[in-house]
Parts: sequence; C-alpha cells; structure tokens
Amino acid sequence: MNKPFTESEFHKNLIDNLYDGVYFVDESRLITYWNKGAERITGYRPEDVIGKFCHANLLDHVSESGDHLCKDGCPLMATIEDGAAREAQVHLRHADGYRVPVLVRTTPIYDEQENIIGAVEVFSNNRSLFKMKQRVDKLERDVFLDALTQLANRKLLEIKIGSALQEYHQHHISFGLLFIDVDHFKSINDTYGHKEGDHVLRNVAQNMARHLRGTDICGRWGGEEFVVLLPELDLNGLSGVAEKLRGMIASSSIKVNGEEVFVTVSIGGVVVREADTMDSIIERADQLMYASKQGGRNLVTLEGEASGK
Repeated sequence: MNKPFTESEFHKNLIDNLYDGVYFVDESRLITYWNKGAERITGYRPEDVIGKFCHANLLDHVSESGDHLCKDGCPLMATIEDGAAREAQVHLRHADGYRVPVLVRTTPIYDEQENIIGAVEVFSNNRSLFKMKQRVDKLERDVFLDALTQLANRKLLEIKIGSALQEYHQHHISFGLLFIDVDHFKSINDTYGHKEGDHVLRNVAQNMARHLRGTDICGRWGGEEFVVLLPELDLNGLSGVAEKLRGMIASSSIKVNGEEVFVTVSIGGVVVREADTMDSIIERADQLMYASKQGGRNLVTLEGEASGK
C-alpha cells in the first residue's frame, strides 16, 4: 500500500507538476525552488538555477519595448518591496538563447509574523497569444493605415472624427480639424514621375506627424490631401498648429532625383459647431482649404481668416 502524501508533500507535488512555470525567490531574489513547468518553458533545469540570483544574467526578463527589467523594473523585486501582486507580459531568455514571450504573475511570500520573506513568480508561455497579437496588429495596420505614408487612412479618420463628434455632442469636448492639400502636386508628378511624387507625399506626412501632439490624429484623406484631428483646441490653438505645419513644410527641402525641391501646402481649418455632422465639418474645412488655394497657396484659412506667406 502506497504511503499517503502529507499536506506539504501534496502541495509540492501539485506545484511541481503544474503546466505553468513556478519559482520561488528569497528577499535577495535568490532562487529557492523551480518546478517542472519552469524547466519545460525555459530549458533550465532546477540544478541550473536553484541557489542563483534570478537577476544575475539568467532569465533576463525584457519588456516588449526592449527594457531589461532585471536591472530596473523587476516585477518580483517590486512585489518584495511593497507586497503588491503584479502581472506583466515580458520576454525571458531560454537556455538556448532565444526569447520566449511569457505572461508573469508575482505574489509575495510571508512568514508567520506577516513579514515578506520572498516572492513567487508564476509564468505561462504566451507564444500563441503573442503571435495572435502580431496578426491582429498587422490586420489593424492593413485596415486602418495608409500603405504609402503609414498614417491613418480615410477609414480610420472617419472613425476618429465620428468618435470626436459623439464626445462633443455628449460631453461638449471641443476639437479642431485641418484639411491640408499639397500645392502643385500634379506638376511634381508630371515633372519627376509618380515614384518621386510618392516620396514627396511620404516626406510631407512624416514632417506633419513629427510636429503634432500624441493625442492628435493625422491621416491621408486621399491623393495629396491630408486631414488632422486635434482634440480640445479652440480657434487660437488651431491657428497656431496650422501655421506651424505650414511653415515647417514650406521651409523643408526634399531631395527629388538629386534636386532640392521645396513643397508648400494649403490649409483650411475649423472648430466643431453644435450642428456639425461628419459631412458638414469636412466640407467646411475643405472649402476653407480651397480659399487658401485661391488666395495664392501656402496659406492657412480658418473660419474666414487668412494667414501665411
């Protein structure tokens, strides 16, 4: 007859055979326990890691942005310091040298006096979820990004403008909108060819994107036309942004077939009104952009006001 497990033996056997990786560390992050799941996911055997510090260039947890968390931002260390459980998606180093995407959860370990004496990390292989996220990200890029400029495409702009209109009508959160057209673009295509014309559009797009806030949405409406959505801006703020974009583009040269080419844009800008719909706000901004064209190009026209040189 088999000898029954004690409670502690039962728990150890249970943890040993979990599919997820589990390891314990003491206050100094010295590894004191390593289960079979951890060995399966990382390739490290218990004798490879027990008695070694997890931060000593062993698992080398890296965030999705490439930061080495073992040196700064370690979830285990933070949990030992403040007793708070944590969850993070990281990449750890396999024994064979490649990176493994994992979801980690850290929990403090207490003694009988409720003092923190270490922590436990449970981690699961996140490869399938990581690959799915990559596929979703690619799908989103294909659906919502303009292939030429890598800015938002018209579909995404319409979604964002629709959301901004809803926010305005429900919570009175104002926003501005710029309609931008590259001046004499047909002449650029006719003179240098469509490939160089595409190069000009990419350059203009990148120039605009670099000089906007993180909350602003810049996208290609079609052809040589761009739209910029600017949350929480009044007419004065809109004027400042429009003039900055116009000036930056006008003062930047673009190499085209070895020549320095200077490009300008005409801009129309509006601030949302109570009665605005998607069509009406775009139409108003578009008409103001054409007013800039008729005024001599390289101009900003905002609600009947013109500026530029």
